[in-house]
Amino acid sequence: MGLMTVLARTGEFTREDLDAMPDDGHRHELLDGSIVMTPSPGYRHQRMSLRLAVLLLGACPEGLEVLTAPFDVVLSPRTVVVPDLIVARSGDFTEEDLPRAPLLAVEILSPSTRRLDLTLKRDLYAEAGAAAYWVLDPQVPSITTWTLRGGTFEQTGYAAAADSLTADLPFPVTVCPGDLVR
Repeated sequence: MGLMTVLARTGEFTREDLDAMPDDGHRHELLDGSIVMTPSPGYRHQRMSLRLAVLLLGACPEGLEVLTAPFDVVLSPRTVVVPDLIVARSGDFTEEDLPRAPLLAVEILSPSTRRLDLTLKRDLYAEAGAAAYWVLDPQVPSITTWTLRGGTFEQTGYAAAADSLTADLPFPVTVCPGDLVR
């Protein structure tokens, strides 16, 4: 797998700079004014993402949408992320993006994104008001869930391999991480 690249310059990058990035097969995100490029996800990552999307779609109530990457989520003028999966109210989407925090943001760890997903991105989702944040690790396989309480994320669940976890937000769903990579 390739490495993550962070573009820096004297001034902060903007949404316009992000939109002008070439379509080069990399994922481009704007994180606190810096453009971050990561390579396309690998096989286990994509397999886990697809299976989780199917599971979420099966449990998703009317009025909510489940979308998979790539789809821009605008957390602030300085932050445009592309989570692996999102759940948000149907009426909150525009044709181009989700201009506010989702109810649920899901990131699936890759070697190049692990540190960002577990620290900076989690904090950015919390600051923007996402109700829940899940991180899945296809190598273990595992799922860790956080719920927004008092403006910060509190870890509310963890399951690995054949264990299951039932989450309540954004709607009740049971996830067995081992089933997502088989």
